[in-house]
Amino acid sequence: MILILFLLVCGSLFATTPPVDFAEHLIAAGLTGGSQVVITDLNRDGKPDILVVSTVDKELVWFENPTWRRHVIISDLSGMTNVAPWDIDGDGIPELVLAHEFAEDPPHSLGILAVLKHADNLQRPWKITEIDRIPTSYRLRWADLKGDGKRTLVNAPFVGIAPGKTPLVLYKPGAWIRESIAEENDGPVRSMNIANLPGEAGQAILTAGAAGIHLFHLPLDGECMRMEVSKIPSLDAAAGSLSTRRDEKTPFVAALDPFPTTQISVYKPDRKVGWRRQIIVDGLTPGSSILTADLNGDGSDEIISGGFVFYAKEAKGDVWSKSVLDTDAAPSVCVAADVDGDGKADIACLSPTTGSLKWYENKGVRK
Repeated sequence: MILILFLLVCGSLFATTPPVDFAEHLIAAGLTGGSQVVITDLNRDGKPDILVVSTVDKELVWFENPTWRRHVIISDLSGMTNVAPWDIDGDGIPELVLAHEFAEDPPHSLGILAVLKHADNLQRPWKITEIDRIPTSYRLRWADLKGDGKRTLVNAPFVGIAPGKTPLVLYKPGAWIRESIAEENDGPVRSMNIANLPGEAGQAILTAGAAGIHLFHLPLDGECMRMEVSKIPSLDAAAGSLSTRRDEKTPFVAALDPFPTTQISVYKPDRKVGWRRQIIVDGLTPGSSILTADLNGDGSDEIISGGFVFYAKEAKGDVWSKSVLDTDAAPSVCVAADVDGDGKADIACLSPTTGSLKWYENKGVRK
């Protein structure tokens, strides 16, 4: 049960692992309206490529690793907000579920969800098949919600048609029949990510928006459980964990809040108050996204946001140090994954202010 979170206790202190260095590589410049960066292998060569979603451009494009040659997946689409890759048919190349025709006002938003399937020749446009329409469809993620190895697509619209009822829905691949998860969030939902929680079989859904930060957990038996992490309006949130010498994992949620924000907060489970908030950055423009990843191989996740990386200096996560990733580009849309195949997590970021797409090579020692 998800309430196990409240019983987790931090263990003994661990030795601080130093920050890693990153080598900066420019992939492309002049990109506009970027809303998402995705790392996935799109040509079945074993090298993860980088895909960029733009709300302004009408082309969905990807950049081929390692030459970073630009390719167009499909053209003439408006209001693209998010894409979720998953190899549904098992041919080694992921299908892409895309949300487009987005607007923040439901009467003016078609909120089209479509599946994109590659052609035999990857230089040709992909085939597009519409599967649903929900006004303001905004954030898409694949998740194993039950812990049974079966992935479902989660769609988090920006707002609901009715006030106070912002929907959260899922689809099983193939059938693509809409199933309701919850309608409890009130007002705009600005982000939705997937959380791996210690002690839980299935993954949880983490939302951040006007109503605060919430976790949704779907147990194998029973109805969806909604847990409030914070009531503070948030721009984005991501889940991570801290490791101890005894290989215990203590979860945390990193957030950009309040919205509009100059702060980065860390929430950790507390027996008395549920989740205790700690502000680790104040007065910094952190960008529009936040993510977590174990960059230095010590078993604990770091926090990446706004051109900086934050490292927990001890197991409780009460003290965090800051390391510069890139202050010139002010990256605000980022993702972490192993880009060069060396077993370490790298970072790819898009800066909407400069239009630059870069990847940052992790030069740390592999553990």
